[in-house]
Amino acid sequence: MKAILCSQYCGPDELDYAEVPDPVAGPGEAVIAIKAAALNFFDILMIQGKYQIKPPFPFSPGAEVAGVIESVGEGVTDLKPGDRVAASCGHNGAREKIALPAAAIVKIPDNLDYDRAAGIFIIYGTALHALEDRASPKPGEALAVLGAAGGTGLAACELGKLMGLKVIACASSDEKLEFAKQHGAELTLNYAKEDLKEGLKKLTGGKGVDIVFDPVGGSYAEAALRSIAWEGRFLVIGFAAGDIPKMPLNLALLKGCDIRGVFWGAWTRINPEKNRANLEKLVKWAAEGKISSHVDRTFPLAQTADALKVLAGRQAMGKVILHP
Repeated sequence: MKAILCSQYCGPDELDYAEVPDPVAGPGEAVIAIKAAALNFFDILMIQGKYQIKPPFPFSPGAEVAGVIESVGEGVTDLKPGDRVAASCGHNGAREKIALPAAAIVKIPDNLDYDRAAGIFIIYGTALHALEDRASPKPGEALAVLGAAGGTGLAACELGKLMGLKVIACASSDEKLEFAKQHGAELTLNYAKEDLKEGLKKLTGGKGVDIVFDPVGGSYAEAALRSIAWEGRFLVIGFAAGDIPKMPLNLALLKGCDIRGVFWGAWTRINPEKNRANLEKLVKWAAEGKISSHVDRTFPLAQTADALKVLAGRQAMGKVILHP
């Protein structure tokens, strides 16, 4: 089968399009014939050796897949060949087939297409865990979402609206903000044109935002923290800007606020049953149209480098999908 391989830390153009052996389902596993694989920003960091998770070489980028069960291993009773499924796999999604533990695989309904199914787990799983488990949200609270047109930001806008929060989308262009408004944002702020701290204060009548959802980091993080309300919650999602900010801790003291880490990957390993329930709920919501799982664009597997460059250039609004 064909696969995109990272054999040493490199940029997108140095990845190999290669032939590798077909996987075999071991005990408790199933092989998925992949119809769609979703990319995330961290795939770029992973192939460069800059991500906290470093798979052994050679590996493929792509942490989410959707497709059809091709075969099952010993002891697997709840899946059978022909089942339509999706899964979060961590890496190795950019290939034609993958063997995964059956417990990590979720069935998808016939009215949910493979492209949208492939893009659900990480961005919506992260956003749901962040807002439901870490943010202590109360209906009507103000939620500021940084990088609101990116995958995780868009998921936070949609889920925030479903939870009854007042969603403020923050992004670097009017086009991105208009897109976020179509996906749950009530108010918008262009931080390329307007000071983030003062803008968020103004949009909340001087009170400040109750929850900050920050997958961006960099210089925007401290400005957003300075805009937070008394007893607000600042959610650390990731660092798409590249720089990990160093926050003045006196701000947490002066505002009586919390800085809360959101590490969805570790949480899924510690709470597998709750995570599976979350994923099944998200698949159901996507099939019902409650969440969009919006696909920005698709690429054939051989053009994985081009797909990764779209993410690196902050050009995607929604998910970037590979078709093996």
